Amino acid sequence: MTTKDINEEKEQEQFLARWSRLKQEAQDPPPQGKAPEQAVDPKAPPPELPPLDKLTLDSDYRAFFHPKVDEDVRRAALKKLFSDPRFNVMDGLDVYIDDYSKTEPIPPAMLAGLRQAQNILAWAKGEDPEQKDVGADKQAAPGSPIALEESESPSVPAPAPAERIADNNIPSASEPPQRGPKS
Repeated sequence: MTTKDINEEKEQEQFLARWSRLKQEAQDPPPQGKAPEQAVDPKAPPPELPPLDKLTLDSDYRAFFHPKVDEDVRRAALKKLFSDPRFNVMDGLDVYIDDYSKTEPIPPAMLAGLRQAQNILAWAKGEDPEQKDVGADKQAAPGSPIALEESESPSVPAPAPAERIADNNIPSASEPPQRGPKS
């Protein structure tokens, strides 16, 4: 055996000895320096309780935890304790406490932007967005935001796709691309 092997065996033995000692200490109960609390005498009468309306944050609530105190009285005392505003501070991490089941209607401006985005996507796919809008209007339920928007806005025809392209200086698919400087 080499000296390296001997050192590893000693370290392994020290490790196991330390592990064994710590395991024995964990199994043996540690000596208790302080005396255990007094057991409640079952024949003793329940403690004298202060009136619930006189309880404050600084009051001693230990008497309410006596085994002979009625559960309803104990709960009322705890309810009084935790009704203090110091315990009712909202946590900043409560992000899911809102009621998300109540939806707000989409504002008309945003709805118009969504409709315009649908028209742009339909144009990019080569579909006629005007035909798609007509079908969507027929499907809108009366009283829905889409139907209300349509009834409130004046009926102005949307520009044709070629006019949109001309307004934005975007060449249409039918026009050949221009190369070089414009004349």
